[in-house]
Amino acid sequence: MEASTLIRKVQMDCPLCDKTHEVEERKRFTTTILKGEEVTYEERFYFCANADANENEFETGFMTNANLLNARNAYRVKRGLLTSDEIVAIRESYGLSQVDLAKLLGWGEATISRYESKAIQDEAYDTMLRFIKDNPLMALEFLKKNAAKFSDQKRLEIRIKIVEKLDSYGKEYLTRQAFEGEYADFGEPSDANGFTVLNIDKIEALISYIAEKVSNLFKVKLMKMLWYVDSFSYKMSGHAMTGMVYRHNTMGALPVGHYSLMNLENLNVHEEESYNFDSMLHIYPIKGMDYSILSADEKKIIDKVIKKFKNYKAKDIVEYMHEEKAYIETKPGDIIPFSLAKDIREF
Repeated sequence: MEASTLIRKVQMDCPLCDKTHEVEERKRFTTTILKGEEVTYEERFYFCANADANENEFETGFMTNANLLNARNAYRVKRGLLTSDEIVAIRESYGLSQVDLAKLLGWGEATISRYESKAIQDEAYDTMLRFIKDNPLMALEFLKKNAAKFSDQKRLEIRIKIVEKLDSYGKEYLTRQAFEGEYADFGEPSDANGFTVLNIDKIEALISYIAEKVSNLFKVKLMKMLWYVDSFSYKMSGHAMTGMVYRHNTMGALPVGHYSLMNLENLNVHEEESYNFDSMLHIYPIKGMDYSILSADEKKIIDKVIKKFKNYKAKDIVEYMHEEKAYIETKPGDIIPFSLAKDIREF
């Protein structure tokens, strides 16, 4: 028997030795060829110690189906397609049946059922599923296009479900779209983004993490701290942390799309008046924010920047950054290349 792990022992009628006894339920990783691709997946089976060594393993019909699904999902992951579980999650997020989702997308009624259980979708179908996964507005467009497939009552029910989803996170989606749009020219890893593609989830977690430890966190100070976090990350690991691109500004480094950045729904930003009656954006932490997206090494870098600038006023950190080679060797409006981060001052 190939290397495997015991899951549990089960009392059953064994089909191999025709006796009722404990058999072992086990799991292992195995490799197969699927659509011309070699894939590795987790396989479960039963092991009978009483049977002949050459025929001591068997599967139930349920196990066989589950193993085949695992193999298909391994293929999907390898090819960058949605897994069956992800397709189920998309459907359930809209509160739709398999038939309703298939009809919404203009497909045959059994299509979603097959994709959730056995068939592997092609890239065109996968793209359509991703459209509605990330955009309830697109789901509404599909409903308009395929309205004739539903009764008036069913169409109204589905529309209500889509609107509920849009209301629940539509604003976050739209603000993210605006911010991502600012980075349309920086979709590939480069010196401009520190060889890191924009990661909004990480940006939101990073900003909340800083805000938890810095009480006087206003926009100008935050922008500089973000640049230092990305720059130290680049210096230490060869890639930035967030994927943001920074421009040379009078007040120091400023991320591309900083106005859209401050509007992200998962940031806790309050507009407050300063002593001279100017509006200032005060950033607070998000209660219950999940920081698991930040690795231990990344947190060490962030903590280092926090320790240095925690008690700095905005003008102090701006003046400090003005002395950096990355600022001195660029002109107003220029993108500050991360290749200059290797010369950032240590602290």
